Amino acid sequence: MIFDVRYFLELVFEPSTAMLYAVWITVSVTISSMIVGIGVGLLLALLGISRYGALRGFNWLYVWFFRGTPILVQLFLIYYGLPALAGVDLFPSTLNVLSLSISGSILAGIIAFSLHEAAFMSEITRAGISSVDRGQHEAAQALGMSPALAMRRIILPQALRIIVPPLGNQCNMMFKTTAFLSLIAVPELVHVADSLRAINFKTFEAYAAISVYYLALTGIWTLLQQTIERRLSWSPRSTAKPLKAKAATTFLQMDN
Repeated sequence: MIFDVRYFLELVFEPSTAMLYAVWITVSVTISSMIVGIGVGLLLALLGISRYGALRGFNWLYVWFFRGTPILVQLFLIYYGLPALAGVDLFPSTLNVLSLSISGSILAGIIAFSLHEAAFMSEITRAGISSVDRGQHEAAQALGMSPALAMRRIILPQALRIIVPPLGNQCNMMFKTTAFLSLIAVPELVHVADSLRAINFKTFEAYAAISVYYLALTGIWTLLQQTIERRLSWSPRSTAKPLKAKAATTFLQMDN
């Protein structure tokens, strides 16, 4: 079989409406899942460092389950299992959420991916918080800050330097994880490629084209992540030596 270069280039540079919509679903599901996952993960991380054993136990159980089972199983449990258990169609073809219409299958995917991501973000955030020197906690207490205020203003800003790199990797993983949505009939990139393959039997061209889209999305995010990391890596200590050298030079000039 001959590779159809013209068709491949057409899919990449002249995408159909279905392909553009698939890209939009991939990006929107990724962003939504990451936002919810980060929020829930932060809450779980705080439970994991709580003084109460029951809260730490809940965090451990949650992380153990969602990190220890395949995300595909979790997606099926939520999309197929929960409605069967409840006896109610929880994810109909169209749902109205906050005056917005959303596909039930997309909502199920966002819920599954968010819960899965929260388990990883819990451990990442907990590691970042633990990396902050204990003296920072004590200094905040000495200033009269409450634990919540100290966490928000002192601890978390410093922990971000540890959290951002693995968070960026998780976001890259989420772009690719959205491919599982094709198994519950969500028209994302893999689902569109499957449809094209079934129509014209040009399998390699279709999957090679969506590979380009995935590479473009992860590449753009990687550049953005590097920019964020460079901004967070700035420290007054990094300018201490140049400032001291400049001060010494000025002193010598004045002395001469």
